[in-house]
Amino acid sequence: MTDVEQRYADGEETPLVGYATLAATFAAGVGAFAVTVRRRGVRLPDTVPAWDVALLGTATFKASRLLTKDKVTSFLRAPFTRREREGNANEVMDAGRGTGLRRAVGDLISCPFCTSAWVAGGLVGTYAVAPRAGRLVCAGLSAVVVSDWLQYAWSLTAQKAEE
Repeated sequence: MTDVEQRYADGEETPLVGYATLAATFAAGVGAFAVTVRRRGVRLPDTVPAWDVALLGTATFKASRLLTKDKVTSFLRAPFTRREREGNANEVMDAGRGTGLRRAVGDLISCPFCTSAWVAGGLVGTYAVAPRAGRLVCAGLSAVVVSDWLQYAWSLTAQKAEE
């Protein structure tokens, strides 16, 4: 791609080839999963109960936030991101750095919305081939979400008590 093709109207550098590489990698992973499942004769569920969708969604939310915003997981993002600022509740705001694929990976792993598709793919894949294990992992991550909300509620009541 030429320099002009790599830019949007506002002139900002956009790693389109890197994004395309990540999209192709995701699609290849889904394809490999589908082929593997078929070859092994795994029978996928005909339906997914609403409760399991809620569990998968809550777990995807939490895992995506842990990967993209948690201070403790900064070491995973550090080769691809730079710290922009500290956020609330011990979260950090990182942004992709570098160019090309490095920047594309940084953009992916600093965005919980972007990362959630990858996390959901992994969790749904686990749920499909090992439903009990998938539910257990999702229940653990969902328990952390409940704990987070209780922590926020506790902090709010403590603040009100001090007023």
